[in-house]
Amino acid sequence: MAVNHLTYQGRFVDAPQCGQSNNGTDYANFRLAWNKRFRERETKCFLDCKAFSGTAQFIQRNMNQKGMEIIVEGELNTEEWTTQEGQKRSKIVLIVNSVHFCGKRDGGSTGE
Repeated sequence: MAVNHLTYQGRFVDAPQCGQSNNGTDYANFRLAWNKRFRERETKCFLDCKAFSGTAQFIQRNMNQKGMEIIVEGELNTEEWTTQEGQKRSKIVLIVNSVHFCGKRDGGSTGE
């Protein structure tokens, strides 16, 4: 059995897109960004995330601002689809199980 549990700290690229699916399940889709530095080189990283049910409701009520810093925990999942041209595509998405406040709630810098 493989362990698939990840914890990331980052900032919302945009405000989360929240709604309800056709079967009534709440969802929140968002993208996290963080920087990685090695010596004088900086790399920007991005991760697509999806939360459902109570976690999605919590994000919608409390974490709905671009730039807000959060910590997410969840597991990676691969989404696959076929384009209209018939090409197969895939991407890695974090299915979020829990979220935590980090830094200032207004999305501002913590000064670090």
